[in-house]
Amino acid sequence: MAETIMCFVIYLLVALVMIGIGVSQLKSKTPVGFYSGEKPFEAGELSDVPMWNKKHGKMWIIYGIIIIFSGLAGTFLIGADAAWQVVLIPMAGGVVAPIIWMIGYHERLVRKYKVI
Repeated sequence: MAETIMCFVIYLLVALVMIGIGVSQLKSKTPVGFYSGEKPFEAGELSDVPMWNKKHGKMWIIYGIIIIFSGLAGTFLIGADAAWQVVLIPMAGGVVAPIIWMIGYHERLVRKYKVI
């Protein structure tokens, strides 16, 4: 039982970091980056900096919420003594799969807000 609680606490801490990133991006006055190693655009390179920041911030907050739900799902499955393969699906799927969506969404935002 202690392992289950520790596992969920770790998921919760990671989710709170992601939500914190989102909140800081929502409040930022300068263009934010995606945290993929690319430098953030300059304000003059974007058509709408507040909307750019808002959409990126919401994306990270949603990611944090998904991590919480996947951690909960995995925790309940662990509590049900499910096979590790069954537990891995919601836990890894809730962490890895959204990253693919986030990359695509970021690229869509670049096409929409970057001034050519």
